[in-house]
Amino acid sequence: MNGQDTQDNQSVALYWDFENLHASLVEAAFGEGTYGKPDNRFKVQEPLVQVQAVLELAASFGPVAINRAYCNWQYFGRYRDALLQGAVELIQLFPPGASAKNGADIKLCLDAVEDITRFGHIGTVIIVGGDSDFMPVAQKVKAAGRRLIGIGTRRSTNRHWAKSCHEFRYYDSLVADEAPATASTPSPAPTPEEQANATIERAVRLLAESKGDAWVNKAPILNMVRRLDPTFDPKEFGHPTFSAMLKTLEGTLFDTRKGEFDQQLRLRTVVQPDTGTPALRGVSDELP
Repeated sequence: MNGQDTQDNQSVALYWDFENLHASLVEAAFGEGTYGKPDNRFKVQEPLVQVQAVLELAASFGPVAINRAYCNWQYFGRYRDALLQGAVELIQLFPPGASAKNGADIKLCLDAVEDITRFGHIGTVIIVGGDSDFMPVAQKVKAAGRRLIGIGTRRSTNRHWAKSCHEFRYYDSLVADEAPATASTPSPAPTPEEQANATIERAVRLLAESKGDAWVNKAPILNMVRRLDPTFDPKEFGHPTFSAMLKTLEGTLFDTRKGEFDQQLRLRTVVQPDTGTPALRGVSDELP
């Protein structure tokens, strides 16, 4: 069994302190203390969290076995479609007192400790939230020999919590490359095959980023694609196998080369129109 197989067989447990993340984005957009005002907090919330960006990061660490988000969901109905598409399990928490604190961090920590005790297949725990309250669970997760990844916004993440993780990713960086759609420049709806190709591209980008090398082996790509979209089937697009589908994308989406044990692919370089310099599609310039 090679290293990639070992990693693929380890599951991911993803826990969201959802209101914490949403509140951070509200205050980043409208000012410090905005979300805490009762007139703002206890009303239907406009969706700000890019759920898919977090799910894609989680998928890069392995198959997601647990995906729970903790919140007082009565005000967050407009996230419905994004949460359903992401197969997120919603944990309802009502604030029990006048402080209006729903206790999400406590419930989240208890569930995380229980889950790593019960399920030996969980290799990576991801906690979305920036509170220092998560520091005790960080010690428990690491003591159990599991990998701990934290996600939070730059402006509201406690630095001691961030330092207590094996890795910490800032939400701001995860969504930095997402270009918002504008009414003046509407984009035509992508075809099903274009959507499938975009999923393959994201899978290769995530593998490249996790490996730290723009060239990735062909073998793990299909597993990553199916983590991002469990409905993916190359036969739906007229290809008998996934390898045949990748073959049609050579020279347009990918460059290929022969690796030591497997064929390797890299997202093709494109010329940046403003500088005329080459850059890899969707892959950091730091990658070779």
